[in-house]
Amino acid sequence: MISLKGRSFLTLKDFTPEEILYLIDMAAHFKQMKKQHILHDRLKGRNVALIFEKTSTRTRSSFEVAAHDLGMGATYLDPKSSQIGKKESIEDTAKVLGRMFDGIEYRGYGQEIVESLAKHSGVPVWNGLTNEYHPTQILADMMTIREHMGELRGRTLAYMGDARYNMGNSLMIGCAKLGLNFHAVAPKKYFPEEELVSQCRKWAEESGAEILLTEDVKQGTGDADVVYTDVWVSMGEPDEVWEERIEELTPYRVTMDVMKNASSNAIFMHCLPAFHDLDTEIGREINAKFGLTCMEVTDEVFKSYQDAIFDEAENRMHTIKAVMAATLADDWDI
Repeated sequence: MISLKGRSFLTLKDFTPEEILYLIDMAAHFKQMKKQHILHDRLKGRNVALIFEKTSTRTRSSFEVAAHDLGMGATYLDPKSSQIGKKESIEDTAKVLGRMFDGIEYRGYGQEIVESLAKHSGVPVWNGLTNEYHPTQILADMMTIREHMGELRGRTLAYMGDARYNMGNSLMIGCAKLGLNFHAVAPKKYFPEEELVSQCRKWAEESGAEILLTEDVKQGTGDADVVYTDVWVSMGEPDEVWEERIEELTPYRVTMDVMKNASSNAIFMHCLPAFHDLDTEIGREINAKFGLTCMEVTDEVFKSYQDAIFDEAENRMHTIKAVMAATLADDWDI
């Protein structure tokens, strides 16, 4: 029997394929219960802290609703309502929060921050996103792929764009461990770091998967089951990088031609928010500066393939619920 009680969820590197699938199975069980309006508030009396140094719609909503469904209280701490790293060290913050809360979520910058929280708090800590990793997103992604395509093993996921940071890194890890082929389709300078690639190749050998890094869009997306992309500029990066990213990554935009090059039943995925039209302030600013009406994905692709995207967004809540439930208590009947 798999038990994750008391463990932190910081990166998928720390979890076996069996443990990852266990969390996805638990999330599917919770999703079914949610749809049937079956109460599963077994963690009444528990409380969790949600630290958000980077704001989010999906991650905050997912953690708050999931905590409520499990019977827990949730305290949201944004950059203005927390002294973390400013007037109080990460270590001291961890020790304080660990005495008040049963678990801590962190969404922000360096991975070393969430690692320090886990080291010093004495309670499970969950990574809601750091610069390097986004493990809760990958659980939702894998759950979504399985819902749409059945078996995960043997599928091919092509990630287009900047694969150097949290999404490219975490998707590569998740695919390597679960037996999906991972293709990073980008200019060479946007490939993941070689040390992580080498580690993922070892996991891929064990699972029967393939890791491919290519600048060739046709090669990278050919017969892919999943075409995935993300915004070209991450939160916290300066505005000055927009021009460079647009110039270098526009050839890696997901278009209908890209989707036609993929498998005939391919799905498109995006962790959101997506810049596919001019209905956002940033979209309009980019249009005024550079004349673009979309960036990483065309509006035609986004609207044609939106079912998986919004399934993926919903599944954030179910998988986050599974992570909190599994690390705070044993013996869930799934």
